[in-house]
Amino acid sequence: MRNTFILQSALRSLAKNKIRSTLTVLGISIGITAVIVVMSAGQSLRAFVGGQIDIFGPNLIQVETKVPATKKNSTENAMGMATGITITTLTLDDAEAIAKLNNVEAVSPGLTGQELISFGDQIKKTMLWGANENILKVNRIELAEGRVFSKEENLGLAKVAILGFKVKEKLFGDSDAIGQNIKIERNNYHVIGVLTKQGTAGPMDMDSIVYLPVKTLQKSILGIDHVLFISLVVKDRALADYTADEIISLLRQRHNISDPNKDDFSVTTMAEAQSMMDTIFNGLTFLLLALVAVSLLVGGVGIMNIMYVTVSERTYEIGLRKAVGAWEKDIFWQFLFEAVIMTLVAGAIGIVIGISLSYLISVVANSQGFNLPFSLSYFGILIAIIFSASVGLIFGLTPARRAARLDPVVALRQE
Repeated sequence: MRNTFILQSALRSLAKNKIRSTLTVLGISIGITAVIVVMSAGQSLRAFVGGQIDIFGPNLIQVETKVPATKKNSTENAMGMATGITITTLTLDDAEAIAKLNNVEAVSPGLTGQELISFGDQIKKTMLWGANENILKVNRIELAEGRVFSKEENLGLAKVAILGFKVKEKLFGDSDAIGQNIKIERNNYHVIGVLTKQGTAGPMDMDSIVYLPVKTLQKSILGIDHVLFISLVVKDRALADYTADEIISLLRQRHNISDPNKDDFSVTTMAEAQSMMDTIFNGLTFLLLALVAVSLLVGGVGIMNIMYVTVSERTYEIGLRKAVGAWEKDIFWQFLFEAVIMTLVAGAIGIVIGISLSYLISVVANSQGFNLPFSLSYFGILIAIIFSASVGLIFGLTPARRAARLDPVVALRQE
């Protein structure tokens, strides 16, 4: 009965100061919203990246060019590539040598470029992807119709093309594309295949790609002799790391590299890629949560200040209640309840807004072609509830204790 009265008194007090209570709740709500969004978005992104890795399959190994003296996937390597450093040592011969390793099932060397393609009055700037006859198996993509190019067509620099789903829709609409000729750099390329809808892989729209024989793209369009990457699938996934080490040794021998720091290539298994993504996401989540914790700390200090002001404004009321028999613990619990109620209400509002924003992010991302699933982080909600209650308890404790210890004689003189 006494506890119910204390709780009702706390609620009446908060209702009397609607603007102050609302502003205090708003500050904490923003921090809690950030907790939910960070945790849910992080979980969604982790699922998204995991899905992208699954698209290519756990048996995939990726060999890519790398700026010597930099670590793979490092900022230095990325900056070097972005500033125009071109590594020309990875070749089709390297791909053929890798294909001879015991655990390698299929290899597809590749490179990319961008060109205008056209059919009739329809023109589209699209990515060209050079590959060999193993592209379907290695990249785990499927034909909606037609066929893939043959080994002979690749070696003979044949002008044949396989269209991504969106490219076919843009150029041909509902008409049949197989057997038609598209123009790339004023040359006719015979359409021999159309892919099923693939979606996105990271930032890349896989449906807006035109696949050409790798040697055709090399010689006839780009005028180069190297490739940018070599993709391969292994027979036994359990031996993927061993195969990766074999590839590293093989390429160092072929490129005359004795110092590992001077590697001009990188080799990455899908397990390694997943591990790197997990490390990145864990680091980002920790950093963002640390920033959110600072904002909640600031909000907590704000609650403490508000509660001190409230105690000062209600000094006479406290003295009067103690004079007519209110216990110290009643005063203490009422003020502590006020602080905790504000933070719990703020937490509830923040959780609702955070879930809504997380869902909105997923909807917007999917509308832009990114298969970003909505993922509700129950752990994030638990953290939000604990944070909310803890902030109220910790930062409401000292003002509540001060209110409870007021001398009623001194307090009544404040009127």
